[in-house]
Amino acid sequence: MSMETTAWTQLHSVMNAEQERRPLARATLRRIGAFARPHRRRIVRFVLLGVVTALLAVATPVLAGRVVDAIVSGGDESRVVHLALLIAAIAVAEAVLGILSRRLSATLGEGLILDLRTAVFDHVQRMPVAFFTRTRTGALVSRLNNDVIGAQRAFSNTLSGVVSNLVTLLLTLAVMLTLSWQITLLALALLPVFVLPARRMGRRMARMQREAAALNAAMGTRMTERFSAPGATLIKLFGRPEDESAEFADRARRVADIGVRTATAQAAFITALTLVSALALALVYGLGGFLALRGSLDPGAVVALALLLTRLYAPLTALAGARVEVMSALVSFERVFEVLDLTPLIAERPDARPVPDGPVAVEFDDVRFGYPAADKVSLASLEEVASLDTRGGDEVLHGLSFRAEPGQTIALVGSSGAGKSTIAQLLPRLYDTDGGTVRVGGVDVRDLTARSLRDTVGMVTQDGHLFHDTVRANLLLARPGASEDDLWDALRRARLHDLVRSLPDGLDTVVGERGYRLSGGERQRMTIARLLLARQRVVILDEATAHLDNTSEAAVQEALTEALADRTALVIAHRLSTVRTADRILVVEAGRIAESGTHDELLAAGGRYAQLHHARFGRRTVDKAA
Repeated sequence: MSMETTAWTQLHSVMNAEQERRPLARATLRRIGAFARPHRRRIVRFVLLGVVTALLAVATPVLAGRVVDAIVSGGDESRVVHLALLIAAIAVAEAVLGILSRRLSATLGEGLILDLRTAVFDHVQRMPVAFFTRTRTGALVSRLNNDVIGAQRAFSNTLSGVVSNLVTLLLTLAVMLTLSWQITLLALALLPVFVLPARRMGRRMARMQREAAALNAAMGTRMTERFSAPGATLIKLFGRPEDESAEFADRARRVADIGVRTATAQAAFITALTLVSALALALVYGLGGFLALRGSLDPGAVVALALLLTRLYAPLTALAGARVEVMSALVSFERVFEVLDLTPLIAERPDARPVPDGPVAVEFDDVRFGYPAADKVSLASLEEVASLDTRGGDEVLHGLSFRAEPGQTIALVGSSGAGKSTIAQLLPRLYDTDGGTVRVGGVDVRDLTARSLRDTVGMVTQDGHLFHDTVRANLLLARPGASEDDLWDALRRARLHDLVRSLPDGLDTVVGERGYRLSGGERQRMTIARLLLARQRVVILDEATAHLDNTSEAAVQEALTEALADRTALVIAHRLSTVRTADRILVVEAGRIAESGTHDELLAAGGRYAQLHHARFGRRTVDKAA
């Protein structure tokens, strides 16, 4: 390894590591050991390869020195040939071992990344909805990418590097001291001139790197917001193109400026260390040549010392930054473990059982619930705030009870914030109650298996969310094993058959991010088709027609009629026209059921439902109905 390469390596290590000095957390180390245990055989082989490579690295300069001695002394030609062949064999062995080491390093590193990523992904999947409503998606994705990769470097780079560099350093020092202790000591005296600038410049470069990362992140966030379909629409409607362009140019200019400063600092640093490298070699050749001319040192030893010098500085500088690299890896591990330590609020019991077969009733029995506080479901670092919001935990449902018989449709109406959507979220167990019981098929949902509950309870929300994928993939999310005929049958019943037939690629047409290539009504009918395909026995419609025009609402209502047929249903709607045919209507106010009855009964009672109805349709509608 050349002095210039060593300089770059040292600079990169310091730039990309945390500079704070932290104690080694034993608990963190134990958890790292648990993740490393399945890979322990690969780790041992990896370390042994590093040791063998270090031995070969020191052997080459020594053999080169012996070749020079053999030439100067006029010895046997065969000895020179044998030494040259041995050097060649070592070079081949180093190349082979290098490939093997790189493959083993990649296998070890990627295996650890796989374990960490799947562990975090699976854990996040079990988190409640409140976790996702609070967490910034980019911060969470960063844990799965940047921090996981930073953690695996502890094994694929730092671990083997410390061992092989330590072996190389000890062997190199031993050989150099044997050849000439004077030159060795002088070479060591130059080490601070090499290492200290690297440390100091590394910190400066790290600050510039963090500044550049922050500027790039800000510019990236702005582009992401402006380039999304809603953001681009908003800018076209209200934005001033000249101001947007000027703002982006200013951000891009600051990124360019920090890039120039970084490149200049790097060039100055490498130039300075290259000069130190040249001075060190000049010292070896000067003092070594002087001693060789006086007969105190063999000419071959001078060459060996010059070659060994590069093998001395590389491990010394690498070991000097090893603690920083270890601390950086520990920080990455801690950030990953921080996510894994969040306790999921929803857990399946070991003795959970499936939903009973046959028609299904739904029952809420004295249900009390309050949304969990932030510290129960989130992290300040994932929300990218200094401290978590301390609000939360206040009860929003107060002893709520009702029952929907098999095949019955129950409608929930009331003011915004009354608790209707909260009721809907408790049924599929997106949250657990704080008191009371939610039953499906006569069984507490906490006693049911998650899979059987998902197979039984389906939900259509007001946003009609679709993934940036094909029509087929969005439908198969509900039932992966569905046939082509099943897909078309669900589309026909959702009144989407003709539309999908007209698309360029039919079922394989990509619907765009969040389904933006479809209209609002089409997106909603797509989610209904997904529900029809799942064939769930309980259906929840949460404001399924809230944002649709009259034409789209009519089409969606036809699809909903198909979806509700012979199913137990919970329908939430602000538009009272969608709930008139319900078997029973519950008026929810302030987390309690204020009224219960049919449409006609509630209008006749003249209570809260009648007020809502009059506000929406006027009194003349009631008079005509009477």
